[in-house]
Amino acid sequence: MNVNRLLKDLFFVSLLILVSLLFFNNLIPKASPRLENESNLATAVKSLPNIHLVAIGDSLTEGIGDETKKGGFVPLLANSIETKFPVGQIETENFGVAGNRSPQILKRIKGDKKIQKNLSTANIITLTVGGNDLMKVIQNNILGLSVETFKKPGEKYQKNLKELINEIRLYNTTAPIYVLGIYNPFYVYFPEITEMQEIVNNWNTLTEEVIEEEPQTHFVPINDLIYQGIFDSDELQGENSTDASTLNDLRNNALYEEDKFHPNYNGYQLISMAFLEKMTETSDDWLTEEKVNE
Repeated sequence: MNVNRLLKDLFFVSLLILVSLLFFNNLIPKASPRLENESNLATAVKSLPNIHLVAIGDSLTEGIGDETKKGGFVPLLANSIETKFPVGQIETENFGVAGNRSPQILKRIKGDKKIQKNLSTANIITLTVGGNDLMKVIQNNILGLSVETFKKPGEKYQKNLKELINEIRLYNTTAPIYVLGIYNPFYVYFPEITEMQEIVNNWNTLTEEVIEEEPQTHFVPINDLIYQGIFDSDELQGENSTDASTLNDLRNNALYEEDKFHPNYNGYQLISMAFLEKMTETSDDWLTEEKVNE
């Protein structure tokens, strides 16, 4: 046997095996070490911006009417933001007090260091205001209501709202403020009072006029979502929809059954959805690395 030939054959066989091993090693991807993957995941989660949401206002912020006792729209909104956007933890503070009108909310901000501190670190601010201001006008003029009745009180309300927003801006100049409109809770039960819907619409217009002049401030309409309740169109448009028996069976199932005024859990879900929609449209106002790290 030729020794040189044997050595040569062995060399080519070894070379073939080596090439094959290199080929298959590159063909099959390497599995990342488990600890490395977990570390990368932890780093990714840690890098997500945390959001501080501060809610201030009246009973709609406090969550009155939510039969689940979970806090109204605030926790619903926080959960929706966390689900929809690439964010980390969401910290919420609820400074809602039932019955507050715009001057009372303003007074609380001026006198409460905790509110001031939270406003200063907020990434998002929600404000519910105006409903109690309107109701006070109605109560004071219950026997002589007209659209004209609301002209001077409306001007005063606009002045109060502007001062309220300016006070918030003393502690935070950059976080967007989302101001919820008001709704007509009487429509389903008293549809014949058509002036009430006009009054609510006009009051929302007053709020919008102030907001349009304020930077980083957004109006969140809610009346169209709540005032008729959550009904199928067939319920309101059937042949016998005007029968007294049918009307008596109707109820606004977005409102709390105990007072037929405040939202129930369904109603607060609608409010949360309205806030989320507006925040999605204006996410550049709050979901930026610079803003969340301020």
